Amino acid sequence: MSTQKVAVITGASQGIGAGLVDAYRQIGYAVVANSRTIDLAEADDLAVVSGDISDPATADRIIKTALERFGRVDTVVNNAGVFIAKRFTEYTAQDFETMVGINVAGFFHLTQRAIPLMQAAGGGHVVNITTTLVESALSVFPSALASVTKGGIASATRALAIEYAADNIRFNAVSPGVIKTPLHPEETHETLAGLHPLGRIGEVDDVARGVLYLEQSPFVTGEFLHVDGGQIAGH
Repeated sequence: MSTQKVAVITGASQGIGAGLVDAYRQIGYAVVANSRTIDLAEADDLAVVSGDISDPATADRIIKTALERFGRVDTVVNNAGVFIAKRFTEYTAQDFETMVGINVAGFFHLTQRAIPLMQAAGGGHVVNITTTLVESALSVFPSALASVTKGGIASATRALAIEYAADNIRFNAVSPGVIKTPLHPEETHETLAGLHPLGRIGEVDDVARGVLYLEQSPFVTGEFLHVDGGQIAGH
């Protein structure tokens, strides 16, 4: 088995996910990057697996690739997610299936497959990317399905931290505010900045720094780290 640590990152084609791929490589990790469509060039320390994370076959291929290329899985960052802002009665059955599939099933299939590898190796780390909206709702962003799906993952984070503490597998969550990614057109940035007490929207690097803090803090587990410009504290 290689001594180089390996991180698996979902939703890695752009935005926060792409920033996390760079961040982990910069601290010396090999990375297995996944997204439905992804055009990152593979390298000695980077393997790419395209596919829908809601499909259990994609999780199988991610784990297989990690073992074949690098021989291990040390960290999983469940970053893939979808947010559909609608009033609750306007959600469709397809909206529900999409959000549950990506936000919940993707987390379930990949994490469940990674845990035995971490147990065999004597430890590991899982980071779940959620959203502050699950704890602090905003009328301008109807987010009931985000609360059901990402909120469920946030709750599972603490349950799993306790369940696997004896195996030295840590589970943490990062809860971002609004982050400057392609999902938010530039003309919306000024309005979105007003949602945060610090008066700006976040940068991808802000989230990456938070994830790396948790990665490099071996005595931290079951933690929710809010990277949201003070949104969770109030307005």
